[in-house]
Amino acid sequence: MSGAALAVAMLLPDAAVAAEEHALPGASMSLWWALPFAGLLLSIATGPLLFHHVWEHHYGKIAALWAALVVVPLALAFGVPSATGAVLHALLTEYMSFIILLFALFTISGGILVAGNIHGTPLVNAGLLLVGALLASVIGTTGASMILIRPIIRANDARPFNAHVVVFFIFLVSNIGGSLTPLGDPPLFVGFLRGVDFFWTTANLWRETLSVGGLVLAVFLAIDIILHRREAGAPKIKDPTPDSKVRIRGLPNIPLLAAVIGAILLSARWQPDVTFSVQGVTLELQNLVRDAVILVLAFVSLAVSRKEYREANGFNWGPIAEVAKLFASIFICIVPVIAILRAGHEGALAPLVALVTSAQGTPNDLAYFWLTGALSSFLDNAPTYLVFFELAGGDPHHLMTEFAPTLAAISAGAVFMGANTYIGNAPNFMVYAIARQRGVEMPGFFGYMLWSGLVLIPTFLIAGFLFFG
Repeated sequence: MSGAALAVAMLLPDAAVAAEEHALPGASMSLWWALPFAGLLLSIATGPLLFHHVWEHHYGKIAALWAALVVVPLALAFGVPSATGAVLHALLTEYMSFIILLFALFTISGGILVAGNIHGTPLVNAGLLLVGALLASVIGTTGASMILIRPIIRANDARPFNAHVVVFFIFLVSNIGGSLTPLGDPPLFVGFLRGVDFFWTTANLWRETLSVGGLVLAVFLAIDIILHRREAGAPKIKDPTPDSKVRIRGLPNIPLLAAVIGAILLSARWQPDVTFSVQGVTLELQNLVRDAVILVLAFVSLAVSRKEYREANGFNWGPIAEVAKLFASIFICIVPVIAILRAGHEGALAPLVALVTSAQGTPNDLAYFWLTGALSSFLDNAPTYLVFFELAGGDPHHLMTEFAPTLAAISAGAVFMGANTYIGNAPNFMVYAIARQRGVEMPGFFGYMLWSGLVLIPTFLIAGFLFFG
C-alpha cells in the first residue's frame, strides 16, 4: 500500500461511504481529520512565544503547510471536485467577507489619531476604558484598541504603577466591549456571515455585557484608586508627555466607518435574489456588493488620510497581513471539523456533543458558555465560535429563536473569554507588544493569566450562574 493510500485508510475508516457532490460525509470521518486544525491553532498559540523569530519570518509557510495537510488528503479521499467545492465554499462565502471587513476596519481606524495628552487619574482612566469598550462594538476591538492604546499609555506614563491599566484595557476594550455587534469581534461577524441578524447580539447580549463589563470596570477603579494613593508618597516621575489639549485628527475617516456599518446593514436588508456560481459555490449579489463597497471605503481612507497621522499611530501592514494568512489556513483546516460536527451524535465528535447536551436532549447552555470560553482563551475565538455554532445545529433561524440562550452562551463565551490570555484574541498581543515598546513593564504570559484568573474568572462564574445556569 502506498503512503498516500495508507493515509487515506487511516483518515477514512469506512471509505465505502460515498460523498454527495461537494459534500463531505462527516459521519464516516475520523478525528484524524481534526489534527491539522489542532496543529495550526497550537502553532498560533505557541509560535510567537516559544520560537518567536522563526514564527515571525515563516508563519505564512507554516500555515500553508497545515492547510495543505487538509486539502491534499481531502482530494485523495473524496475526489478533487468534492474537496475543491468544500474548501472554496469556506473561502468564498466566509473568509473573503471576514478578511475584507477586518482589513477595512484596520485601515480606516489607522487613519484616526487621538493627539494630545491628559493625566491618567483613576476616574480619567475608567472613562477612557468605558469609551473604548463602547467604541469596540462600533469599529471593532482591533480598531478601538489601535486608536486608544497609545493615548492611554501616554496618560499614565508618569505613574510608577501603570501596567494594570493596560491589562484592564485588554480585558475591556480588546475583548468584552466588542460583544454587541458583528463589527465588534471576529466571532460575531462569522455568526453574521452564517445568518445571524446584525442587531441580534445587541438585543440578546446587552445584559451580559453590561454586567460583566460593569463589574470588571468597578474592580479596575478600586485597584487604580488604591495604587494612585500609594503613588502619592513615591518619588515623582517627570512626565515624558506633559498634559496638552486632546484633539482627534483624521476626521474624514469617521464617515467612512459609518459607511462600513451602512454597507453591512444594507446587505442584511437588501435581498435581490440574484446569485452567481463559482465552481459550484453560490455567491449572493448583496454580499458581493457589500464586500466591494467596504473594500473601496478602505482605499478611500488611504487616499484621504494624512501620512503623518498613520505614522504617529505606528500604522503598518504587518498585523493585518498576519491575520489574513493565518485565517485563510484556519478556514481551510476547519472544513473537515465542521463536517464531523454536522454529523452530530453520528460523528466522531459525539462525546463533545453529549457534553453540551442534557439527558433530555436539550442544549446545556452553561456548558456551551464555559467550553466555548475555555477554548477561546487559548485558541483563536473566531474558529472556536464556529465550532460550537455548528455543534449547536448551525441553523441561524433556530439559534436566534428557540435556542437563543444557547447562541448567547456561545457568543458571550467566545468574546468575553478571549481576554483570559494574550493569545485569546488578535488585539491582545498587539496591545501587549505596543505597551512593551512604550516602556510599560507588562506581566508575562502567566503573570497576565494571574490577573485574568483573579479578576475575570470570578466575574464569569457570576455571569454563568446568572444568565446561563
